[in-house]
Amino acid sequence: MKKYNIFLLAAAVLTQFSCNKTSLEPKIYSSLTSQNAFLTKSDAIAAVNSVYARLKGPAVGDNFDYWTVRHFALTDLTTDVGHCSYAGDPGQLSQVQWNSANGLIAEDYRQIYKLIANANNAIYNIGGMSSISAAEKSQFLAEMKFLRAIAYSDLTDAWGPVILNTEKDVANPDYKAQTKPSPVADVDALMITDLENAISVLPIDYTKSSIYSTNDVGRATKGAAMFLLAKIYLREHNWQKAADLTKQVMDLGIYQLYPSYAGLFKESNTWCSENIFSVLSDANVNGTELLNHFGPLSHPVLTDRWQYYAVTWDFYNSYGDEDDRKKMFFTEYQGVDGLTHKQAPSLGATAPDGVLYMPDVATMKYADPNGANTYYDGHSVDVLRYADVLLSRAEALNELGGPTAEAVGLVNQVKARSHAKLLVAANLTQATFRDALLQERGWELYYEGKRRADLKRFGKYDVIVNAYLKRIGSTNTVQLPRDEYFPYPLNQVNINPNLNNAGRQQ
Repeated sequence: MKKYNIFLLAAAVLTQFSCNKTSLEPKIYSSLTSQNAFLTKSDAIAAVNSVYARLKGPAVGDNFDYWTVRHFALTDLTTDVGHCSYAGDPGQLSQVQWNSANGLIAEDYRQIYKLIANANNAIYNIGGMSSISAAEKSQFLAEMKFLRAIAYSDLTDAWGPVILNTEKDVANPDYKAQTKPSPVADVDALMITDLENAISVLPIDYTKSSIYSTNDVGRATKGAAMFLLAKIYLREHNWQKAADLTKQVMDLGIYQLYPSYAGLFKESNTWCSENIFSVLSDANVNGTELLNHFGPLSHPVLTDRWQYYAVTWDFYNSYGDEDDRKKMFFTEYQGVDGLTHKQAPSLGATAPDGVLYMPDVATMKYADPNGANTYYDGHSVDVLRYADVLLSRAEALNELGGPTAEAVGLVNQVKARSHAKLLVAANLTQATFRDALLQERGWELYYEGKRRADLKRFGKYDVIVNAYLKRIGSTNTVQLPRDEYFPYPLNQVNINPNLNNAGRQQ
């Protein structure tokens, strides 16, 4: 992806042929085995931290995996919101024409299972440690189970039935990788048990933690476990439990909406009272490539960006002009290429000299024009935030009793933050409020890993995406149940033939 990789590779080849064999032998400073690992509290913390690191990619090298770029290819590019004008794997997803050989599908699957493998290993080994206190052990295990639940939630959203691995498989010498996928209900049962345990153990925050020496914002908390469990119940349409849990999160009294939508996503705003669980970054230590992938093409300030993950003009135009969120896009600018970049006045219009009609529009959500214009950036990614709590509770309340004053008020809190036009309860039915909720979730949570799961949960994935494709002159390609889930990656099917793609888009 980076040009200098070629030069590094060339340098490595030259070194190989210019050195003798002895100089290439590695010097071993330490060797971890089952006998000398997981002996101290520091060992346990290192294992826990390594699982958090899997949310964004490998410990060393580029951080654009899973929740810090690639996951959005599956959750947003494949909907009415996201768009990629490039060919290849992202273009296939954007056109809703993927197959089992798609590299982005395969990479997301692989990275999620890497987190699960690390979590299982940590749970198994920390569970057997005798050198840490019972409170420390409970804390570490609860964090790992929370992170594993995030991974399984994402897996089942994307692929439905999946291979269910736990710490028990680490201990089983006869375990075979060629096992059958477990039903979603079985995976949900594991997540529910794990999250109920996490809720009982995890602190509200880490300001007074006796386990860690610092206020470790970004770690799993009671509120995060509560809300993730509520999300699972939402997916199951268990509306009462979802309503109860979201109310419990609100009643913790520590979360609130950030004053402005634009301010919430500034690169400098690493953590605030709206954050419930986020993937944190520092441009100088463990930065990501969000700015590279989301930044606008040929921009005079944010230079050398790729605009792989953009928003459809169709979605952008759905905002009301009064909505502050509509200002969060690079809609028109004088490019360094000398052209005026802007939206076409009509579908298929030919641009005059000096103008480039952009096929899509870049968002500022992960491309802060006032942030650092560096290769690696420090943008955080909100996995769970308070605005989603309000919208999720409104959804559950509507399904239980229609558009009550509380439900409509919760949505209007989110709208009011961005000065969007408020809903009027008297004008709503259960069905029209449901549609308004789905639209509001798109406006508020685009490119936060929610859109495809939302469309499916509301039973509108095929209807909304096909209508969008028709509006832009493309072929309606979404077919259910074929496209309810992604195909298992071809390279995984070749390893485990129990991953059957029959009936899925292949």
